[in-house]
Amino acid sequence: MSSLQHVSIHFPSKLVFGKGILQQLPDEIIAFKAKSVLIVTIIPLLENIQPLIETLTQKGIHVSIDTSILNEPSFKDFYELMERVTPQNPDVVIGIGGGSVLDVAKLVAAQLENEQTLPEYVGIGLLNGRKKKLICVPATAGTGSEVSPNAILVDNADNQKKGIISPFLVPDVVYADPLLTLSVPSAITAATGLDALTHCLEAYTNKFANMFIDIYAYEGMRLIAKDIVAAVKDGSDENARVNVAMGSLLGGFCLGPVNTAGVHALSYPLGSEFHLPHGLSNALLLPYVMEYNIPASPEKYAKVAVALGCQEADTFMETAYRGVAKIRQIIKECGIPATLKEVGIPQEAISQLAKDALKIQRLLKNNPRLIEEHDAIAIFESAY
Repeated sequence: MSSLQHVSIHFPSKLVFGKGILQQLPDEIIAFKAKSVLIVTIIPLLENIQPLIETLTQKGIHVSIDTSILNEPSFKDFYELMERVTPQNPDVVIGIGGGSVLDVAKLVAAQLENEQTLPEYVGIGLLNGRKKKLICVPATAGTGSEVSPNAILVDNADNQKKGIISPFLVPDVVYADPLLTLSVPSAITAATGLDALTHCLEAYTNKFANMFIDIYAYEGMRLIAKDIVAAVKDGSDENARVNVAMGSLLGGFCLGPVNTAGVHALSYPLGSEFHLPHGLSNALLLPYVMEYNIPASPEKYAKVAVALGCQEADTFMETAYRGVAKIRQIIKECGIPATLKEVGIPQEAISQLAKDALKIQRLLKNNPRLIEEHDAIAIFESAY
């Protein structure tokens, strides 16, 4: 069960949430007395942020734009970006985009004027500090990176995802404008929304679950489960977009103090080996890991089911399995593939996937039920 012991939470210094609040961001940057800023974003968002760029330029602030992060970023992507931006040495780094863009922006801000090298701070609590101001603006409702102390990169040396976890990666300022998510395609809305739901669910059922974080996790599950299908089926539904965006934000708050567990650990090799989008790989594995974990924590998973909108059954176990059925229903209604076979993962790869997943002990240690290699193989087989 959850406890209130040993919790350490690092919130952004300022968080602004609401429809249309992006237009207030220039005042925030001007208040920093910045002479130059770097905006890490993606090409489809350039039209949305053009008023921001124009306002800053009119105020005499030099604006650099980088749109090089297209997929899940690697060490190589980061090094190449640093080569371009280090001579500019911007005062403020702004990430506007999905989780990959935000993760990279966070690391750029930390690396500028930092004598440490990336390999020296891969891991937990190894980053010594950050000298640049950092602003994050999520454009998808999924990763929660805008409020988390985490960043994930693929190490080109071994093709494995590596985590950098540090309070110095929590932004100074966060602007979460759900209207930015209106143009996100339905498939990405589904995958990122289910990723956010997984953040909340894995924090809530975590071996190290915390009563304080449970508040965020439970409400995040409730909001996303209630409106993710509506957001996928009608991207212009602003109410659904707001609720899913808020659920994603709440999931981000779970990532520092508690973090994720078995679903994320098993999903990592799907991304690194087969380049499956992170949200999709989590959505694929979620019901199967839930089924595996329920015997170890039926009461907590029963509460998950209620948060997802299920009616209570006579026992915790029965209620918990209703939650699995509900997740499968949501996945189906969102048009997400339900098996590894559907996304082209060869069955003969399962053994290696399990071996690679077992390397992610920083997450597996959080899982409510021990996952060993033969267990990981069984979960992948069930998901096939």
